[in-house]
Amino acid sequence: MDSYQTPLSSRYASKEMSKLFSNATRFGTWRKLWLNLAIAEKELGLPISDKAIEQMKANLDLDEAQMKVAAEEEKKRRHDVMAHVHTFGTVAPEAAGIIHLGATSCYVTDNADLIFLREGLDILIPKLAIVIHRLAAFAKQYRDLPTLGFTHFQPAQLTTVGKRATLWLQELLWDLRNLERARNDLGFRGVKGTTGTQGSFLALFNGDHDKVEALDKRVTELFGFPYAYPVTGQTYSRKIDFDVLAPLSSFGATVHKMATDIRLLANLKEMEEPFEKDQIGSSAMAYKRNPMRCERACSLARHLGLLCQNAWMTSSVQWFERTLDDSANRRVTLPEAFLTADILLSTLQNITEGLVVYPKVIARRISQELPFMATENIIMAIVKAGGDRQECHEKIRVLSHEAGAVVKHEGGENDLIDRVKRDPYFKPILGELDALLEPSTFIGRAPEQVDKFIAEWVEPALAPYQSHLKDIKAAELAV
Repeated sequence: MDSYQTPLSSRYASKEMSKLFSNATRFGTWRKLWLNLAIAEKELGLPISDKAIEQMKANLDLDEAQMKVAAEEEKKRRHDVMAHVHTFGTVAPEAAGIIHLGATSCYVTDNADLIFLREGLDILIPKLAIVIHRLAAFAKQYRDLPTLGFTHFQPAQLTTVGKRATLWLQELLWDLRNLERARNDLGFRGVKGTTGTQGSFLALFNGDHDKVEALDKRVTELFGFPYAYPVTGQTYSRKIDFDVLAPLSSFGATVHKMATDIRLLANLKEMEEPFEKDQIGSSAMAYKRNPMRCERACSLARHLGLLCQNAWMTSSVQWFERTLDDSANRRVTLPEAFLTADILLSTLQNITEGLVVYPKVIARRISQELPFMATENIIMAIVKAGGDRQECHEKIRVLSHEAGAVVKHEGGENDLIDRVKRDPYFKPILGELDALLEPSTFIGRAPEQVDKFIAEWVEPALAPYQSHLKDIKAAELAV
């Protein structure tokens, strides 16, 4: 209560993402890195005892007492890694002399960060698949419900509610592709030494280059990475951070666009995000139903979008083999990017599972605008009935301006069709007017586009995530 906590973890983010970037996970991962380094060094002939390995294995998790010891050591030594080397040695005394053997601090800090990037993406990607799955179901449900389309936020030709949802879906699919690529491209720093030359390990193995390469490969394998970066300085290139945060930032743009669309539709009363029974929209205006989830999504999406610029700048100013001006920066930027993306996905899950559509409001808005859109059809019908195209065009033009004046200057309803019906000139097609004004004839191939898009693009993209989707379906059925 009396110290600052980031709302990203204290208010919004999931427990699993908050735990991933916790101190307990970070320092526990360092211990795993020291353990696997020792295992690989022992396999390659260095004199490391079985008891040392056993003690390290038995003490990978830090309790509160261990954390306090490490904190006290860091105060004295002003070096977090060496503080934890010492602390680990207190509970694994047989290993105290070989912990961190041949390594530099970035062996644990950088390799741990790469592990966190990978595991963070492993948390985010299935959540994104769930959002796509739910939005695809929404698009199917409303595949053929006509709605007024907008260009420049001005009335345009009709589309369907489901087709509009596919515009959001397509961008989410690109985000899924981008995050998968970033995840699958990730390598390991491995064991590279102080400036990346592996000189310390070459000394440990008495100049045996093959054993140094084998050590790098073995430690990488023990952590399940497909490869280690072939060359590094003291750190892995900070360009990797940008390569991960850029698709997260791009995902933020998708979220902002989608949430903004829903906010605008909420103002039009055509669609709303879920609104709970006892939810309060305003402390003063009791009637209000503010789109607070979409507003939160827009707010956090802007924050996420900016973080990749930070990664870009950090990557660009790393001098030679490394500088330390990246450290404090990355301690903030990397966790915040993943926590923010995690919050956005949980918010989108909530929104997409409960979107509310108001067909009657949509139909009323269509009825206000459709007469203008139907004028070309009316002209064609008159021509087919033997009329003159230019004469009909002038008639329609005059009546349209009169009806527009009623709407704009008098606040009335669009009465263009009533004017057409009263004009004797249009008597030959009066029986066709209702058919000419049927909204479903103005939506083109929108329903078919929805069907084909979901079948050919969405379903194949979701195929690898069926186990996650089944878990969600089972949980929803249970409720």
